[in-house]
Amino acid sequence: MIHELRIYHCVPGRLPALLRRFETITLPIWQRHGIRQAGFWTVGIGGSNQDLYYLLAWESLAERETKWNAFAADPEWLAKRAETERDGPIVASLENMILTPTAFSALR
Repeated sequence: MIHELRIYHCVPGRLPALLRRFETITLPIWQRHGIRQAGFWTVGIGGSNQDLYYLLAWESLAERETKWNAFAADPEWLAKRAETERDGPIVASLENMILTPTAFSALR
């Protein structure tokens, strides 16, 4: 099992819009594509309170490539993402990391 850490740095004031989009649009589409989330976090103390952190769980890089590419090309996702950004972008930048567990990690 590998995990993908994604960090979305929002345009100031747009974090609520991003959270709403994940909850009402993105997650149902991910479910249809078999994308498994391991958790979502916002910053309570420290760093920027305009960031969203989340982990995705993958069996392999090959699974990630297949499912993520299908999601990224999904017509419903493309249309709804554009609709949520009609007043301007939500995400200013993002970071993406593939994490491999250590031998002593509680998550594998």
